[in-house]
Amino acid sequence: MRIEKEMCMYRYLMVFMVCVVITGVGVVYAEPYSEPVEPYEEIGNMWFDSLNVRFVGNWPFGPSYAVAYDSARSLLFCGSGGGVYILDGSNPTNPMMLSEKLHTRGAVWDFFYDSILQRLYIADGVAGLEIWNVNDPLNPEKLGFYDTPDFARGVYVSDSYAYIADEDSGLRVIDVSTPSNPQEVGHCDTPGRSFAVYVKDSYAYVADWGCGLRVIDISTPSNPQEVGFYDTPDVAYGIYVSGSYAYVADEDSGLRIIDVSTPSNPQEVGFCITDWALDVYITGFYAYVADCWWGFRVIDVSIPTNPQEIGNYDTPGYARDVYVSGSYAYISDGSAGLRVIDISTPSNPQEVGCYDTPAWTRRVYVVGSYTYVAENYTGLRIIDISMPLNPQEVGCYNTPGLAFGVFVSGSYAYVANYDSGLRVIDVSTPSNPQEVGFYDTPGHAWNVHVLGSYAYVADGSAGLRVIDISTPSNPQEVGFCDTPGNALSVYVLPPYAYIADGETGLRIIDVLTPSNPQEVGYYEVPTHAKDVYVLNSYAYVADEDSGLRVIDVSTPSNPQEIGCCDTPGWAWGVFVYGYYAYVADGPVGLRVIDVSIPSSPQEIGYYDSPAWACDVFVTSSYAYVADDNCGLQIYEFLGAGVEESKDMISHSGLRLLQNPIRGDYIEIDLHLAQRDNPELNLYNLLGQRVTSFSFGSLSRGRHNLKLQIENLSSGIYFLRLESGKSNYSVKVTIIK
Repeated sequence: MRIEKEMCMYRYLMVFMVCVVITGVGVVYAEPYSEPVEPYEEIGNMWFDSLNVRFVGNWPFGPSYAVAYDSARSLLFCGSGGGVYILDGSNPTNPMMLSEKLHTRGAVWDFFYDSILQRLYIADGVAGLEIWNVNDPLNPEKLGFYDTPDFARGVYVSDSYAYIADEDSGLRVIDVSTPSNPQEVGHCDTPGRSFAVYVKDSYAYVADWGCGLRVIDISTPSNPQEVGFYDTPDVAYGIYVSGSYAYVADEDSGLRIIDVSTPSNPQEVGFCITDWALDVYITGFYAYVADCWWGFRVIDVSIPTNPQEIGNYDTPGYARDVYVSGSYAYISDGSAGLRVIDISTPSNPQEVGCYDTPAWTRRVYVVGSYTYVAENYTGLRIIDISMPLNPQEVGCYNTPGLAFGVFVSGSYAYVANYDSGLRVIDVSTPSNPQEVGFYDTPGHAWNVHVLGSYAYVADGSAGLRVIDISTPSNPQEVGFCDTPGNALSVYVLPPYAYIADGETGLRIIDVLTPSNPQEVGYYEVPTHAKDVYVLNSYAYVADEDSGLRVIDVSTPSNPQEIGCCDTPGWAWGVFVYGYYAYVADGPVGLRVIDVSIPSSPQEIGYYDSPAWACDVFVTSSYAYVADDNCGLQIYEFLGAGVEESKDMISHSGLRLLQNPIRGDYIEIDLHLAQRDNPELNLYNLLGQRVTSFSFGSLSRGRHNLKLQIENLSSGIYFLRLESGKSNYSVKVTIIK
């Protein structure tokens, strides 16, 4: 089975900060306003497709897929989800973190490190190419980015060009001579899916997944041309070129050695079968292979026609990337982070050090200034969100199993820990969480809801388990109700527990007597109930590929669906706040659905997150999204948008007299019900205020305002009218 989900990703739009001068009736001039920016914040990078929702901040860390090393400075660059840990590697037995300020907008899949310029080039998945200056490792600085058409998997830089393996869009050639403004100059479509690239002399060698090795002539970067290929037996995932040979990591066909001395006619000369080869690094007479779940392999390639494995080390995670320097191999080991392997004796490689990274973020729970994150392989993470622009991890506890759900009550976090049941963790000191008790449920604990002295556990095939937690150090089961499906989530609103029961839909269980819970009703949703939230008389069910289902549970014995909203992705999580249901919609991120009329729910906002939205928790200010391998993403819903027509967009109090806008100005009709001091703000798609205008006191009635836009780049912006009486937002599209 493949180790990554295949995710359909929306493209996103580039916008730039602008200066706008307002002229017209009743308007005063104002200087542009810019929010203060820290060097690690996202300013000019790619914006994901969004509507009425802005990006606030993130703690984006997750499993490790990429690693690079600066031998001169003993610096390790450890890719971790949507970020990079910069580590001091001078002591291989104990790598120490120097900085976690490098946050990318996608997931980090590959590095190319230029040790002379001290620049890190990142293949950033849905976010394309990012270029970072790491001259000061404590304060990395983003220099530029380029949004490739598809999904950037691999990167190699030669001369002034970055070569991107861009999955279904083949090889992209990007001029990076001006790192603040990289530009594509050429591309070559490959027949497969470009996963990795290596450049030597005038050729780019591409690992093209199901279509093997492709050899592309790049002597004219603006016109790269395929000149030869060799179709390897399995899936070409990684590549390294040394001398006259290309070494291909070919998944379950292992290491393939291909003679490329004649680029137009590459021929395999030898191979060595491994279990699941994903990457390869060559130095001297050895090939070092990252072999997925089977760890690290050392292969003697001194005789290319007869390569032989001479050593191996089974890493605890899955080996995804490998970098070799001196006597050490550095392994990106997925959920097990970075592993340091001593290879001074190639026949007996041994781990000597490691740096643990987070894994996949599955659930989130927010209390006060902290977000509690269930991180499957790495347990509970506690994130300080007092500064939402820059969340910081303050504590963690590695539970013994897979952390899939979390609920916080009082001083305790209750973790649904899959095959290790319910774990009770004291979080009274967030920097030092400690387990104080546990109860090993008979099934697989997916999620938990706590009310009073009881924890209600959605226990997979074992249904609902009711655990007495009055003594946190000694939780005990007091009752259960075995549901017919797979209990994945639970919400308790006395006297009932509502179970998202997978393929058997919503189950309603009377828990008035905790020792004897009884099912009283059910409703079979169309596909697969993943999560449930109950408010008033309605249960809101995240029904995977059938979106959000609204079920009237006022008569628990006879629940009935009254409305639905089929989201574009896979609905995995749901949280209802006020009149809005927030849906974690898998590959298309966060969706905001107006449920003020339960029989007619309507999507009114969304933000396409970088990975896979698994869960969402909403407070009065923000939506916190568990985004799989990209950690915690924080968004703000700006309020309902406006209906668009060919001629006019209107919003109570504010009218755009044309949209989209193709001329030299935006004309606004502002209506005030009474004298007021309105302020008009312009936001980019990240929600950053780029210009602020004050009008002073304006009289009651209509005011015609013109916003000059000759310096405004094409893109999508939000105009927000803010006054003492009301706030309105309108989306503006500029086309030039």
